[in-house]
Formats: sequence, structure tokens, C-alpha cells
Amino acid sequence: MSNVAETGRRRSRGGGGAARRAERTAISVETAKYIERNIPNFEVLNEEALEIIEANAETVLAEIGVNFVDNPAALDRWREAGADIDGERVRIPRGLARQLCQTAPSQFTQHARNPERSVEIGGKNLVLAPVYGPPFVRDAQGGRRYATMADFEKFVKLGYMSKWLHHSGGTVCEPTDVPVNKRHLDMLYAHMSLSDKPYMGSVTEPSRARDSIEMSDILFGGLNDRTVMTSLININSPLTFDGIMMGALEEFAAANQASIISPFIVGGAMAPVSVAGTLTQVLAEVMAGVAYSQLIRPGAPVIFGAFVTSIDMNSGAPTFGTPEAAHITYGAGQLARRLGLPYRSAGSFCGSKLPDAQAAYETANSLNVGLLSGVNFMLHSCGWLEGGLVASFEKFVMDADQLGTLHHIARGVAVDENAQAMDALREVGPGGHFLGCAHTHANFKDAFWRSEMLDYKPFETWFEEGARDTEALASARVEKLIAAYQQPHLDPSIDACLKEYVAKRKEGMPDAFI
Repeated sequence: MSNVAETGRRRSRGGGGAARRAERTAISVETAKYIERNIPNFEVLNEEALEIIEANAETVLAEIGVNFVDNPAALDRWREAGADIDGERVRIPRGLARQLCQTAPSQFTQHARNPERSVEIGGKNLVLAPVYGPPFVRDAQGGRRYATMADFEKFVKLGYMSKWLHHSGGTVCEPTDVPVNKRHLDMLYAHMSLSDKPYMGSVTEPSRARDSIEMSDILFGGLNDRTVMTSLININSPLTFDGIMMGALEEFAAANQASIISPFIVGGAMAPVSVAGTLTQVLAEVMAGVAYSQLIRPGAPVIFGAFVTSIDMNSGAPTFGTPEAAHITYGAGQLARRLGLPYRSAGSFCGSKLPDAQAAYETANSLNVGLLSGVNFMLHSCGWLEGGLVASFEKFVMDADQLGTLHHIARGVAVDENAQAMDALREVGPGGHFLGCAHTHANFKDAFWRSEMLDYKPFETWFEEGARDTEALASARVEKLIAAYQQPHLDPSIDACLKEYVAKRKEGMPDAFI
């Protein structure tokens, strides 16, 4: 890896005056800083409930255990740490997992190639990242179809142009026109070249995690132990850690790159139907996964993840924005804070097939729960449709616009002299109005959050302009943002090194589509 970094550094010094001039003249879009909450978290569990769930999670780890499959090295590490190994079953003595988790940081910086866009994950902060993983895309023109690399690049551009989105994300859609074993290279390059926001690494095979690290080493001119990636490590709930995901975790942890340790919970299918039972399983799985990351490298950054949904008992389909999911999200936030870890959950979740009223209701419920539950990293914050099978261009910009409300709610209520508005109350007095008073004139530009997409015009104007619904307005906004997109500057020598790396890796293996 150091040779790769040295190559990137050596070439980057050769860019000369033209590269520096290009960097100075590059257009930089406005991105809001990550959210810093000035409001309290909502806590649904009392102390007794928290202690019961924590004790039950320890029982699960000690008596039931977790499986680490297809990974003999992981079994050896656990055996050396003091766990009881029976085949691929690992039983972790009470207190051991929690003790190992203590070396994980409660907050860390994920560096972006543009330092102004670096983010702090943990504490009272909330970092927003887009949808992750759908094999299909949808737009108003082409409908529902398999995703392509061109779709992927378009989403990265939209993410870069979105003011309220802090993070470029990872697999914003799955480009099915590129071989499975090579598409991660193209996706990483797109994040690195089309955006200068933070991004995620590839986890679908340990060698792809290594590629992510080596490409990042080139991009940053040497990692030097800096955390520049967050990755999504899903647990095969219930209580199973597979070799592929753990192999990727091992790569990222060893390189000091962050991982989200995330149970994949569909209540009634992958976890019990009760809130307390699900939280017990979530906590047990997260503690085992975080503890394992610390066996790889004490101090490696990790995030307590909880992807939670319920199931429709008639159809078997996952349901979103439900009260039960809210209770679990709130409760998991409390457990994460007691464990001293950053927290990932919530998103623009919905089961709707279209960006319609169902999608809006379910998404609004989930986004607001995420804000109030103390989430620090919100994956899927925009673009999610059809239970995560579809990334929608229209819904991406609809959700990204509404993320502005989370920023403003999180500010809390100011009570300084200007906010008290006593001068306005004295000036207007009984029976007047505040439209023309000095306080309104001084504050009207920033007093209220305003959507950049929704329609607030009178009926007559709206009708004359085509009586467009929200999806039509979103479609127009997609085109407006893409038309305005300008690629952020990337040193040509670093860009050349990245392209060379991608080309060599692709040449070194045959195409595979499974």
C-alpha cells in the first residue's frame, strides 16, 4: 500500500501551475455542515428496561452464542480472547464483549478529499448519506429498470449537488451492466472523481475492501492512519457472521477505516416480534461484531448499526415507518450511547412502489425518528423506494430537499435578544401586523426554512405553469441539478494513478457476473 501512496504523491507534485490554477477556479457547490443537535434525544426505555435488555444480551452471547462461519482465523482470535468455541459457534463469557468494545472510539473524523467536507461521526452529530444497494432505478421518463453505471454516476452527481447531504455514500445503486467482480472499481472511482464528499468502501469480498483501501491511499497521497472511509458490514441475523463480511471488516479495521456493524432486522423473520426481544438480539449482535473489530485492531472506528423494519404478516413484505420500528430505533439509540459508540439507523424508508403519498408518510416518519433517536450516521437518507429494491431519482431529490428540515429542527430554539423579538412586539402593538416591522426586515431571509423544490405558489400560477405534482417538480429538479453540475477539481496526476490502478485490476481478472 505504501508503494501505491508513494506513486500518488510523486505524481501529484508534477501537476504544475495548470493544475493549481484549475483548482483555484473550480466551482464548489454549497454543502451544509453535518448536523450538530441542540435538541434532546427521545428516550423510550427506562433504566429497568435497559438493564434487562443488556443482561439478556449477555445471556445470548454466553449461552446461545453466535456463529462465525467459513472463518477459521476468527475462531482462533476468539479462542485466544477467552471465548468458548464449539465448531463454528462462539460463546462469549459475560462481560467480555462489552470489555472489548471499550477501545472503540465514541467519535471519529471521516476525512474527505476536500477537507471542508470532512465529517465528525458520533457525539451529538448527524451525518446524512444517500440510499445504498438497490439493483433497480426509477425515473419519470424510463420507469423501473435495472441500474447501470451511467445511473450510478448520475446519483453521485446529484449527491454532490445536494446541499443538505453530507456524504456521497457507497453503492447508491447496483450497476448491473458492469461485471460483479469489477464494478466496485468503477463505483469507487466515480465517488472519488465526481464528488469531493466522504464516501464508503466496498464490502462484497475482502479483496474489494483491499482495493478500496489502496485506491483511497492513492487519492489521499497516503492514508497515514487517517479514517477516510465508512463501510457497511451487515450481520446475517439471527446471530451469524459470515466470512465475506467479516473478511471485509478485518481489512477495514486493520487499516483504521470505519465499519458500521449492522444487524439486518425484519421483525418476525430475522428477529422476535417483540420490541424488547429484537433489541436484545440487536445488542448481542452488535457487541459481538464490534468486539471482533477490536480484536483485529484496538481503537478501530466502528458504528453501532440497527437496520430495523417489521413484516406484514399477510404478505410477508417488509413494512416501514411503523410504530414498532420507531420504538426499536429509539431504544437502540439509548443502548448505543450506553455502550459509548456512534449510532447508525433510520433513513428515507418506505415500501411504496412510487414516490407518492405512501412514500412520503413512511419516509417522514422514519427521518424524524432518526433525528430524535440520536442517530449519528444515517444511511439511506434519500432515494429509497420499494423496500430498498429501487433507487428513485425523483425521490432522491425530494428526500434530499426535506433533509433541510432536519437541520433546522436540530438547531433548537434560540432565546437571545434578537430571538426574543421584544422590539417587534413593542413596534407593532395590539391589532397591527409584523410584515413591515424592522425586526421582520432584518430577519426575513433566514427566519424560515424554505424548500427548493416544493410549490408554494397561488393556485392560478401553479395551474398556468402546468399543474405539476411533486413527482413532476422533482423530475425538473433532477434535470436542473444535473445541468448545473461541474466536476470538482482532482489533481490530474492523482486521477491518472487511479485510472491506472483500475485498469490493471480489471485486466488481472476475467469478467464474472455472479
